[in-house]
Amino acid sequence: MEISKIVESLKKQNWYEGQIEHTELLPERKAEYGKANYDGRINDFLERRGIDLFSHQSQAINHIAEGKNVIITTPTASGKTLAFNIPVFDRMLKDPDSRALYIYPTKALSQDQLETIKEMEQELQLDLNPGVYDGDTPRSARPGIRRDSRIILTNPYGLHHYLEWHHKWRDFFSKLEYVVMDEVHSYRGVFGSNVAMLVRRMKRIFGHYDSDPQFVLSSATIANPLDHAKKLVGEDFSLVSDDSSFRGRKSFLFWNPLTNPDNSPHNQTSKLMAYFVNSGLQTLCFTLSRRLAELIAEWSSNRTEAPVKSYRAGYRPEERRELERELRTGEIRGISATNALELGVDIGGLDAVIISGYPGTITSSWQQAGRAGRGREDSLVVLVGFENPLDQFFLKHPREFFDRDHERAILDLSNPNITMGHLTCAATELPIREDEYLGQKYSEELKVLLENELLQDTPNGAVFAETYRPSESVRLDNIDETTIKILHNGKLLETMDKAQAYREAHENATLLHQGKTYIVKEFDLEQGVAEVKWKEVDYFTQAISESSLEINDRFSKEEVEDVGVWFGNVSVSEVYSHYKEKKYDRVLDVHPLDLPPLEFDTECSWFRVPEQILVQVEEKGLGPRGGLHAIEHAVISLTPFYAMCDRWDIGGFSSRNPLEEGGTIFIYDAYEGGIGIAEEVYDLLSELLERTYELIVGCDCEEGCPSCIYSPKCGNDNDPLDKEAAIYILEKLGERFGY
Repeated sequence: MEISKIVESLKKQNWYEGQIEHTELLPERKAEYGKANYDGRINDFLERRGIDLFSHQSQAINHIAEGKNVIITTPTASGKTLAFNIPVFDRMLKDPDSRALYIYPTKALSQDQLETIKEMEQELQLDLNPGVYDGDTPRSARPGIRRDSRIILTNPYGLHHYLEWHHKWRDFFSKLEYVVMDEVHSYRGVFGSNVAMLVRRMKRIFGHYDSDPQFVLSSATIANPLDHAKKLVGEDFSLVSDDSSFRGRKSFLFWNPLTNPDNSPHNQTSKLMAYFVNSGLQTLCFTLSRRLAELIAEWSSNRTEAPVKSYRAGYRPEERRELERELRTGEIRGISATNALELGVDIGGLDAVIISGYPGTITSSWQQAGRAGRGREDSLVVLVGFENPLDQFFLKHPREFFDRDHERAILDLSNPNITMGHLTCAATELPIREDEYLGQKYSEELKVLLENELLQDTPNGAVFAETYRPSESVRLDNIDETTIKILHNGKLLETMDKAQAYREAHENATLLHQGKTYIVKEFDLEQGVAEVKWKEVDYFTQAISESSLEINDRFSKEEVEDVGVWFGNVSVSEVYSHYKEKKYDRVLDVHPLDLPPLEFDTECSWFRVPEQILVQVEEKGLGPRGGLHAIEHAVISLTPFYAMCDRWDIGGFSSRNPLEEGGTIFIYDAYEGGIGIAEEVYDLLSELLERTYELIVGCDCEEGCPSCIYSPKCGNDNDPLDKEAAIYILEKLGERFGY
């Protein structure tokens, strides 16, 4: 059935009540082709496959052939993999000693791309012995891969631990010509900052073995690709960004479940999923959490003849690969997944994609939407908006979504909580000199490490002075080193960092794993263990926290008339005080929590609302504290509009202090030492406040709702909140900021 007819039939379903708020038809786009220089055997390979290179692929191949570092930022399914494989294989054909290192953010991607490389190797009659080298690789196979593989595929987590044993890689590293890093937009925030330091450690070791490989990066579209590439690798890059591939027509629907508040967004998502599958569309639904991936699959399966399966991190590798295979072959007609399927795992083109809840960035939205489309055939994407301010903002302002530039990827190379750990790792790998350049100077950090006797000075440089392995205590995906193990009957179910465990593995929390519900019976923070028991229940839990903070340092200040704006360092204490039992979006019960606070120092932006404005608010019979609190919530919800971050990456606090003559709103990074988001808020505050004003004024509610000023993680249960006071305060701030 045609996509347009399926959409028209959808509108006739008895549960359709006008939820389609906007329809955008993305027209078919014709391809543009180009020429590139490479070995004749590659040309024969392309002719056998019937492949004509798109012009952006040719441009990338030619840049790489000229010896340039290249970053390719074109959408999903535009042929980025072929664009970097061709020059690598061209070098392999011409130089039998050359080596290449492929780095992927996940194990699943490494395994997926290995098959692509093996196919190309076979057709070109090369003997490359490509191999995946990661935590799943048997120890007995590792020496042979290091010795015989001309292409090795791995991930940052593995490299972080292998670099200490670089002497075992001597032969491979000394002949290394290319380092290919795929999906580099995922290297942002804490993870990205850690990977950037890891790359600098890698380059030290490459230099030790007299190699200077070219770097080839592949990324989804981001606002700052050249800046991001330079921060990640520490070198200049050439950019290839104009997508010249063909594209079939795509219908993009904005679905607003709030037209029927008695029918939750998740329930409506499962109905959409079932309807598309029953209409013959192979459908992928992206969800915002592991729990929802499982629930949507279960609820959808109850409405379809063909089962709908789930896919997420935490599954065994063989489970994930089987699901990927079943998607490619069409055996699975519907799958509900987390963003684990957003990255470039080959699952073929799908007929329809449902994005259940705005994923936090424009970049991720288009990555997910790009999974829909089989060649020149029509495809369908549905964005199901939730009742939070950012989702509702886009549903009501679709042009802000479709015409908007992608976000900036943020890396921070100056957070000592990140850099000092990597300096200890680097000193374990090779002696490190005080004047050594690792992207920037770290003489102060080295001095602290020497004074604390973590490093010891030698004539060749500083070396690690302790007996433990620093790579074991430095985590790439978080600054906090604590890992909580989730155990069922003594067996490991999965792992979480401490902050996630506070939210999802506290005592009596519900935990979903592979379709089964578990209840946390004991949460032992000291031992780092949560014991769970299998029990089927029809509700889920949501932990709620509240924050307090103290200002430590002020780094920057700006005066906008009588409004002060600061950027600095603060101490934050987050207390998880209670949790809610919920069914769909309905609260069934509330229970107290007794957990020690999460305390950390971080970067923060804050601004002071003049007392004069707050007095005027009171004179109007409105609540100043409720107005400040409402603005805090709305600003946090819109921050991902500008920076590639999740709303859980940031926190907020608001207060009124008559002694300081005004009220203050704080927006801080929810990580030790900060990750650069709060600084972005400081730089873009005027524009952010203007967007916040548009959001709150444009909401149809009378007194505030989850679409504008309510927050699902508010520790004060969204009390007090005053929408009218927030609008008045923002109007007065607009007179000063000029919006």
